[in-house]
Amino acid sequence: MGASPAGCSGVSTVGPVLLSAATFCIGRRRSKGNLPVSRSFCLNFGQSTWGCLSQGHIPVSERCRKAPAAIAKHQRTRNRHVSLQIRDLSVSPPVLLAPLAGITDLPFRSLVASFGAGLVVSEMVACREIVTGRIEARERAELGADVAGTSVQIAGRDPHWMAEAARLIEASGARIIDINMGCPAKKVVGGMSGSALMREPDHALRLIEAVVGAVNVPVTLKTRLGWDDDCLNAPQIARSAEGAGVQMITIHGRTRCQFYKGAADWAAIALVKQAVGIPVIANGDIMDAATARRALDLSGADGVMVGRAAQGRPWLLAQIAHDLFGTPPPQIPTGDAFTDMVTKHYGAMLMFYGSDLGLRVARKHLGWYMDHANTPAPLRHRVLTAQTPAEVMALLPDALGNSALNARQAA
Repeated sequence: MGASPAGCSGVSTVGPVLLSAATFCIGRRRSKGNLPVSRSFCLNFGQSTWGCLSQGHIPVSERCRKAPAAIAKHQRTRNRHVSLQIRDLSVSPPVLLAPLAGITDLPFRSLVASFGAGLVVSEMVACREIVTGRIEARERAELGADVAGTSVQIAGRDPHWMAEAARLIEASGARIIDINMGCPAKKVVGGMSGSALMREPDHALRLIEAVVGAVNVPVTLKTRLGWDDDCLNAPQIARSAEGAGVQMITIHGRTRCQFYKGAADWAAIALVKQAVGIPVIANGDIMDAATARRALDLSGADGVMVGRAAQGRPWLLAQIAHDLFGTPPPQIPTGDAFTDMVTKHYGAMLMFYGSDLGLRVARKHLGWYMDHANTPAPLRHRVLTAQTPAEVMALLPDALGNSALNARQAA
């Protein structure tokens, strides 16, 4: 087992002053630009009629429509459970939004949830940063007033900081704490966290035990197949995690050394499913209903987690749930409705981040929306180089006007 990095012994009382649960406030941001942000920030993209995360059992009949008997080729997948159980929480449908750094902030999670995702996961939050009060870390863990089905993902190396972060996040109202053991980024791995922990299963287990012991809400784990092809230890780590009290495991079907190259090996996830009795979620290369169905068939997993494919298509998870589990179809926006959705999302980002930072953060999302709309290159350039939110807002109707022609490509 590798040694912890210097400065990560964690239990020392010397250093930054810790925030208590009583004083901890997620989501409060300094005013930037001319748009101050309220602590009680709330987005309203509309109410989902079936996506949910709730205490106790949710009758399947209230959440989905039965699959048409005539569609025999889809019957096996549609016969899967339309919900999965994370201890005392029922998640329906079992189609989850992956944590994506710089992407799955509160505005985007709220939008995806409004179409009908079973669970949305926050950006990865560095545990020490959130405990010591760094505002950017608290933003990443922002839950919002209207998104109950949110899991907050934490990352770190030291059991003390991981446990403290979990306590504070639970006190903020989080229903699930997720542990990151899958991030392949050099900066994260260089700090001996994320997927680097797969090379230190004993230390990883201590982290898991610390988090599980610190909170009353369910704790889940997201990891990969292993460090490399010579270290495919996900089944062993999953068994240890289950023994420590983890309630669900998500497996990205690549090793750390693959990063995002090659194809996700969904069949290898089956070894994890066979090793544990808790729900297993398949992740990696889930692009649409066809790939989601294939991933479930090969892995035997209980659900799927969608990541990059949802960029610019916030309805995708609901569409996959409809095609696989017979839930009501999402109303995919086209024409003016598409422009209205993007405009509201843009406004929510400005409200959340402030006008100056929001202008910059929103550009990647606008780029993905314009990909969907086949926006002409000159107009796209004007939108992405605009210097004020007002200029962007004025350009959006023309920039997104082709979306009605591309509705068929949405699913």
